[in-house]
Amino acid sequence: MPKAYWIARVTVSDPDQYKLYAESTPLAFKKYGAVVLARGGRFSQLEGEGRPRNVVIEFSTFEDAIACYNSPEYQAAKLKRRTAGEAEIVIVEGV
Repeated sequence: MPKAYWIARVTVSDPDQYKLYAESTPLAFKKYGAVVLARGGRFSQLEGEGRPRNVVIEFSTFEDAIACYNSPEYQAAKLKRRTAGEAEIVIVEGV
């Protein structure tokens, strides 16, 4: 089975609130075996509109990534991010 990747592009408007979100996500990520590959590091926006924070998380399967996003643990964390900025999240299956 191919792995899956959760790709988040974020503009943080309230760093303190975003920190509360970030501190809440490990519970869900651990439960679904997530591996953070990139988080907020250096990037180069080559095409289209970019966001200042980019995150890539690897999952064993597409189903695990979707289950993690929909889990009560992640949804509780997501509530803390609601007022912290804007995010775009996509989950893609690897090859």
